[in-house]
Amino acid sequence: MKKSQYFVIAVLMIAAFVLAACPAATPAPTTSSGDTAATSGDTTTSSASGDTATSCECTDPKGCVTVGANDPVRVGWMMVVSGADATLGLDSKFGAEIAADDRGTIAGHAIELTGEDDLCSAEGGQTAAQKMSADNKLTAVIGTSCSSAARAAIPVMCGAGIPMISASNTAPDLTADDRPADYWCYMRTAHNDKVQGAAMAEYAYGAGFRKAATVHDGSLYADQLQQVFADKFKELGGEIVAQEAVGPQDTDMKPMLTRVAAAGPDFFYLPIFVAAGGQVVKQAKEVPGMENVQLAGADGIFTADFLRAAGDAAMGMNHSSPDFSLFGEGYPALLEKYKAKEPAAPLSAFHAHAYDAFNIIANGIEAVAQKCDDGSLVIGKQALRDAMISTKDYSGITGTLTCTATGDCADPKIAVYEVMDTNPDNWNPGANADSNPKKIWP
Repeated sequence: MKKSQYFVIAVLMIAAFVLAACPAATPAPTTSSGDTAATSGDTTTSSASGDTATSCECTDPKGCVTVGANDPVRVGWMMVVSGADATLGLDSKFGAEIAADDRGTIAGHAIELTGEDDLCSAEGGQTAAQKMSADNKLTAVIGTSCSSAARAAIPVMCGAGIPMISASNTAPDLTADDRPADYWCYMRTAHNDKVQGAAMAEYAYGAGFRKAATVHDGSLYADQLQQVFADKFKELGGEIVAQEAVGPQDTDMKPMLTRVAAAGPDFFYLPIFVAAGGQVVKQAKEVPGMENVQLAGADGIFTADFLRAAGDAAMGMNHSSPDFSLFGEGYPALLEKYKAKEPAAPLSAFHAHAYDAFNIIANGIEAVAQKCDDGSLVIGKQALRDAMISTKDYSGITGTLTCTATGDCADPKIAVYEVMDTNPDNWNPGANADSNPKKIWP
């Protein structure tokens, strides 16, 4: 073999060796929908066709939610939509749906609402939260309806890094300065019962009542609310003559009512829910010594369903509730859209609070979402919560909302109403002459 042939063969062998030592290029990872699982590390989103998009990094300490280029932004709800207290949750659900319809899109994406029944109980809240927190496309949740459900749900949702804002939780401890660290993701647009309980006490004392009794049903909401009322009533100069308790499913209320009657109150505050509340009010009229006692409830029974449960015995009863007459200029339009969904609107007291809660979520997402070149979004969980709780001077339906560091975002306006007609079909709360129940204070 000629020397030139030896040289060519040697060159070819060297080239082959060099190529074998170099790794092949790895194509960029893609997903079928353009979504990438969220982690607390760096995340690269890519389009459905496999074309690599500009990197959208997730550096959020709680992780991120990625919304595909053609996917909706998913917002959840946890509310009671079955059983005796269903109108409380349905009322808020309608408010959230109307807000989503009015908004149309979030950060250029369609909106998807999805939810679970919290059953207005700790067990229901726990189950609903476990289901909702497993959804890695969920940005935030409106809920729960009831404070007992919230106490069970909050640690689960916060553990998953999903912000949670309630339209109707009112128990003071949920936003207290010493609340547990694992409540970091929670806030609410509903009033704090430190406001509601004090308002009812001020009304009662101002109306001339001097001896009051209370009853709760063991729920977080009812127990704390009656205590706020009692403390404020005593501070004003009144006397608390009895503080009783019943079970939420109890039907025989006469032993409790007999003890209350023996204490001699002129005002009886029962901030409980529909099933037990209906039984208490019906049976109160049958117990000697209770005939002339003023009965009063709170927003947990501010619904036509309570009139169905209590019947004619509810006539003249007082209720504390948000003051609809002081809501913003957008409230009449909200009510008209509500009535298109439910002619008996409003079912309960917190539809406008849910409307505002949805918009706080939407505003937060639009403030923090990274918009990737392929049209997808990357939303940091901690960043979203921080944006929501930083809400300041937001002009909502329920007022001008500013969130505290522990999540109280409401602009609380409380009124006292009187039942003027016990026909549930005539339920139409407001402040005009034809309203039922009718605003009587302030």
